[in-house]
Amino acid sequence: MTGPVQLGLRENLAQFSLLVAVNAFVGAMVGLERSTLPLVGREEFDLSSSAAVLAFIVAFGLSKAFTNLGAGALAERAGRRRLLIAGWAFALPVPVLIAVAPSWAWIVAANVLLGVNQGLAWSMTVVMKIDLVGPRRRGFALGLNEAAGYGGLAIAAGVSGWLAAEFAARDVLVVAAGAIAVTAFLVSLLFVRDTAAHVALEQAAQHPDTDEAPPRLRDAFPRASYREPALRSCSQAGLVNNLNDGLAWGLVPLFLAAHGAGAAQIGLVAAVYPGVWSVTQIATGHWSDSVGRKPLIVAGMLLQAGALAMLAVSDARIGIATASAALLGLGTALVYPTLIAAMSDAVSPVARAPVVGIYRFWRDMGYAVGALIAGGVADSLGYGGAIGIVAGLTAASGLWVLVDMPWPPEALGRPASRTPGLTTHQSIN
Repeated sequence: MTGPVQLGLRENLAQFSLLVAVNAFVGAMVGLERSTLPLVGREEFDLSSSAAVLAFIVAFGLSKAFTNLGAGALAERAGRRRLLIAGWAFALPVPVLIAVAPSWAWIVAANVLLGVNQGLAWSMTVVMKIDLVGPRRRGFALGLNEAAGYGGLAIAAGVSGWLAAEFAARDVLVVAAGAIAVTAFLVSLLFVRDTAAHVALEQAAQHPDTDEAPPRLRDAFPRASYREPALRSCSQAGLVNNLNDGLAWGLVPLFLAAHGAGAAQIGLVAAVYPGVWSVTQIATGHWSDSVGRKPLIVAGMLLQAGALAMLAVSDARIGIATASAALLGLGTALVYPTLIAAMSDAVSPVARAPVVGIYRFWRDMGYAVGALIAGGVADSLGYGGAIGIVAGLTAASGLWVLVDMPWPPEALGRPASRTPGLTTHQSIN
């Protein structure tokens, strides 16, 4: 028998921990590609254009972005657990397509499915953890969630790079991806429970006198994209953050390889960035619960910009590249869980999934935009030029947040106000 529904990390520790493990698998699916797939494009399919190699990231980013949007809208109707299971069902064909691919187009198609997997599975683990813990420890919960995902990504990137130095990179990717997809699908199907009752409990506690329905996508999209300053600041910062993450995924391995780095060295740099990001965002998510969201977002975006500028002028020396990756990871840790927490703060519980889905749509569009910019610029200006341009865009995004995102009303001595579905006094706490 199950006990009464309660909010809180301790009260829901078993399910929360299970979702942490599931999200580690989600991250590992992408991590396997970080240090291997760009090299597979160069070595097995003889792709000479950076834009052609990075086409798989464009496909991944677009499919993940639109899946995030649909997942947020469907979460209240279809249920979080069902979408999580569906996400892992989409992952099952990915290693098969990569294994038998006769052309790069098949790899691109596999990454469309991987994007759907990430959009459904990662979105639902994020929203379900927020559902379980309630509002008081939201930043900490998101720090744990993202730490698990990017910890899995870092481990998979490092191990796959190391194995690719001994075995065929494609074989390493196929075997590991198959094992992860099957395991995560079975765990989600057999052990994960839905969190609809937790959402209802929190909604009743926060809005006892209203019968609020989830917002329609056509109403929520403009609010989260450009109308509400707190929300639009987060959406653009999320897009730029994943723009530079797409560059780190697709272009940095080619940048290092062009200067003579081996697969193991590339795997090291590919693992350090998400590894630092993973470990430190547990603390940064918790920190944002007490010091506020805005300072961490601004500082994180500017730190990422500095790290990318450092990498651009490094001539791909492994020591500098590794240090740059560590700083990039720290900057991302300041931003990543904080942005989702800020979006979640600003809306009521029943509006959470649609609004977070819209944020994740814009954030993951950054993969596609970043790959297009990085690939096109690298073909004309070289790798260093592409990295430098992305560094400038990242700095501009941080300054946008500094200017556009409002401070909490209580910090300015004003009473908090509320509008339906939006809690303005919480928007950047």
